[in-house]
Amino acid sequence: MKVEHLLVLANPSSSHLEPLQQLAPAIRITVGLSEEALGDAVEQAQVLLLDAPRKELLRTLLPRARNLRWVHSLFAGVEHLLFEEFIQSPLPLTNAKGVYSGALGDFVLASMLFFAKDLRRLVRQQAEARWEPFNSLELRGQTLGILGYGDIGRAAAKRAKGFDVRILACRRRPEQSEGDPLVDEVFPLHRRHEMIAASDYLLLAMPHAPGTQRLMGEAELKALKPQAVLINVGRGSTLDEPALVRALVQGHLRGAALDVFENEPLPKDHPFWRLENVLLSPHCADNTPTWRNDSVAFFLKNLERFEQGQPLLNLVDKRAGY
Repeated sequence: MKVEHLLVLANPSSSHLEPLQQLAPAIRITVGLSEEALGDAVEQAQVLLLDAPRKELLRTLLPRARNLRWVHSLFAGVEHLLFEEFIQSPLPLTNAKGVYSGALGDFVLASMLFFAKDLRRLVRQQAEARWEPFNSLELRGQTLGILGYGDIGRAAAKRAKGFDVRILACRRRPEQSEGDPLVDEVFPLHRRHEMIAASDYLLLAMPHAPGTQRLMGEAELKALKPQAVLINVGRGSTLDEPALVRALVQGHLRGAALDVFENEPLPKDHPFWRLENVLLSPHCADNTPTWRNDSVAFFLKNLERFEQGQPLLNLVDKRAGY
C-alpha cells in the first residue's frame, strides 16, 4: 500500500527521528504530542508511529483516524497503549521486539558474572586497600533457566552458551523452541517449577500480559536452589517483590539482578536499595547510545514491507498483550 502521510506521536525535536526525513517529499510527515499539534493530519495518515506511550491521546485520535491502516510502537512493551476499542479494532499493531534484545542479553550475562565472580566484594576490597584472596565460581556447567523464552531470552541464551552454560527454556508455546540448538530442554508453563528448581540462574523475560502478574511468586522463589540468582529484565509486575525481599534477607538466594520494578522510579525507601545481594539497574539495561536510532531503523524496514504488501514483522497479539 502506498503511504502518503505518516503521523508520529513524538516530541518534534527528537534527534533520533531525523532518519524519517528521508521519506519526504514522497511521504508527508506530521509530528506532535497533542491533538492540536497534529491537526487534520489525523484524518489523512495511513500509518501512525508511536514514540510516546500516550494511551489517552491515542484513544482520542483513533475515532478520527479514518484512513489509518497500521500502528507501530518504537518500544517493545505495548501494555501502556492498549484499550478495548483499539484491541477490538482491525488495525494491526507492531512493536520493536528484538531491537533491544542484544543489550539486554549483555546485561543478563554481566549479572551472572557479577555474582559468580563476586564483583561487589572486589570493589569493596579495592576501596579498603584490603588484600584478601577468595574463591569465585565458574559459569561453565551452571544452568540458566529462562522463564519467557522469546527474543530477549534467546539473546541471553546465545551469550551464556559461549560460557558452556546449560540452557533451560519455559514458554507458553514450547513447540516454538523445539529444535532450538541453544536450548538443552524446553518446558511448558505448567512445568515451570521443575525448570526453576533445576536453575542456578533464573532469568525472567516475560511481558506484562494477562496471567503473568506475579507469576514468579513465593512458591516459585522457594523452588529455587539455595544460593541461586534471580535476574529480571522483563516486567516488574511478573515478580512478587515482597517475597523476593524475604528470600534475599533470609539468605535463601545468593542474589538478584533487577532492571524492572513494580513501581518506577523505585521508591527511595524500598529495601532493594539497601540489600548488598541486589544488583539494581534503573530500567536502563537496554539504553545504548543507538537504541532509539535502531528502533527507527527497524520501523523504516517495516514501512518498506508495508508499502510492498509483505507481512509486517513483530505483529502484536493485542488481546494477549504482546
